[in-house]
Amino acid sequence: MEDAGESPGPQPPHPEDHRIRDGDFVVLKREDVFKAVQVQRRKKVTFEKQWFYLDNIIGHNYGTTFEVTNGGSLQPKKKKEEPTSETKEAGTDNRNIIDDGKSQKLTQDDIKALKDKGIKGEEIVQQLIENSTTFRDKTEFAQDKYIKKKKKKYEAIITVVKPSTRILSIMYYAREPGKINHMRYDTLAQMLTLGNIRAGNKMIVMETCAGLVLGAVMERMGGFGSIIQLYPGGGPVRAATACFGFPKSFLSGLYEFPLNKVDSLLNGTFSAEMLSSEPKDSASVEESNGTLEEKQTSEQENEDSVAEAQERHHPQEQETMEIVSQDPKEPKERGSKKDYIQEKQRRQEEQRKRHLEAAALLSERNADGLIVASRFHPTPLLLSLLDFVAPSRPFVVYCQYKEPLLECYTKLRERGGVINLRLSETWLRNYQVLPDRSHPKLLMSGGGGYLLSGFTVAMDNLKADPSLKSIASTLELHKTEEPAAKKRKCPESDS
Repeated sequence: MEDAGESPGPQPPHPEDHRIRDGDFVVLKREDVFKAVQVQRRKKVTFEKQWFYLDNIIGHNYGTTFEVTNGGSLQPKKKKEEPTSETKEAGTDNRNIIDDGKSQKLTQDDIKALKDKGIKGEEIVQQLIENSTTFRDKTEFAQDKYIKKKKKKYEAIITVVKPSTRILSIMYYAREPGKINHMRYDTLAQMLTLGNIRAGNKMIVMETCAGLVLGAVMERMGGFGSIIQLYPGGGPVRAATACFGFPKSFLSGLYEFPLNKVDSLLNGTFSAEMLSSEPKDSASVEESNGTLEEKQTSEQENEDSVAEAQERHHPQEQETMEIVSQDPKEPKERGSKKDYIQEKQRRQEEQRKRHLEAAALLSERNADGLIVASRFHPTPLLLSLLDFVAPSRPFVVYCQYKEPLLECYTKLRERGGVINLRLSETWLRNYQVLPDRSHPKLLMSGGGGYLLSGFTVAMDNLKADPSLKSIASTLELHKTEEPAAKKRKCPESDS
C-alpha cells in the first residue's frame, strides 16, 4: 500500500505522477540512510556529508540513481556490467593475510590529491584495489566486502524515491525515534492492520508522533472517507504528514478538533461560542506551531529530515511575520499589516468552521475505528474517546512502555463494552540474504513499543431489551434452584 495515496480517485495514475516535479517531496536514499526533502531549484541540500543541488532530478522518474559530481551537480548514473565470478582472481582463505596497515600503497595524501583532481569515486576505488597487495589473496566474499566498504566511503551515489509509510517510518525510527515515541515501522504496520484502516472509513486519530501515524492512515484510506485528528496544545503538528506530499483532495476529508474540548462534547455542553471565546492570537497557532518546530529542528538542520518540510510548510506566514516586525510607518507597511490581519482573521474563521464540522462528526458517535499513539497516559484518553466509536469497531492504542497499557487493560475489563482485548509486542530481527551467507544480523532492535487492541460492543443492550433481561434472570433462577448432587454411598463389602 505504498502508492495508495497517489490518486484520490479510482482512475489509473497519470504517467506524470511517476516523474519528479518542482515542489514535490522526495526521499533521498544512500545505502540504508534516508532523508526527506522538498525539491526546489538552486537549493543546497546536505546529506551524508555531501552537498548538492536538486535541479537535475526534475523530470526524472522516481527510483533513479544519481551521482554527485563537481559543483554539487547530480547526474544520472549509468549501469555498468559487473565482472563475472570467472574473471575474478581470489584466494582460498584469509589465514595468511596480516592486517598491519602496510598492504595499501596509496596514502591519504594521494587519495586527497585524486579527489582534488576531480576523479570519480569509482576510479578511486579501482586504484585502491590495484594498489592493494593483499586483495588478490582474499577470498571472493572478502573481496566483495572490501569493494562494498570502499564504495560506501568514496562513491557519492544517491537514489531518489517516492515517500511512503514504510520509508518515512524507517527514516524517523533511524534518525529521530524520540519524535515518534520510538514507534518501530513494523509496529505501525500492525496498528494499520489491527485498526482495519481502509477507504471509506470514519477514523479518529489521536497522536503525538509528528503526524506520521496520521499520514499512514491517510495513505491507507487513499483520499476516501473522513479522519478526525484530536490534538493537544494550540494546534496539530504535521511535519511528517507534509513529507508524504498528499494532493489537496486528500485534505478535504481531514478534520481537527482540540483535545481539551472533548469533555464538553461528551457532556453536551459544547457550543460554537466556546471556540470563539479562545484567545484572539490562537489564530496564529498554526504558524507559531510551525515556527516552534523549525526552532527545535534547526539545531540538526544539516542532518534533519523534517527541517526542509517544516521550513516550507508556512512560507507566506513567515514572510508576513517579518514584514509586521518592522516599524509600520510607511503606507506600504501599513497596508501589508492590514492584509496580514485580514488573512489572520480569515484563517481563524476557517479553522473555527472546521472545528464545528469535526464536532458534528464526533457527535454522531459512529466512528469506524480509533487510533491512539501519544506521549500521554493512554487510560483517560481511551476511556473518553471510546464513546465516539460505534459498536463492533476496532481500536488500537500504542505506548512505548507496557505498564500504562496494563493499567488501561485492567480499567477496560472493569468498565466493559470491549471484547477481544489483546496486549502485544512485535519481535523483529533482520536477516542478511546473500548466496551462501544468509544469516540473522548480529544487531537487532531492542523494542518497538506495545499495542493494546480490541473491539467495542454495546454495553446497554441487555438493559434495553426486557426479553433478554427476563431470560437472563430465568437462567440465574434455575441455576440457584438446581439441587446439589447427592453423594453416592459405597456398598460395604462383607469381610
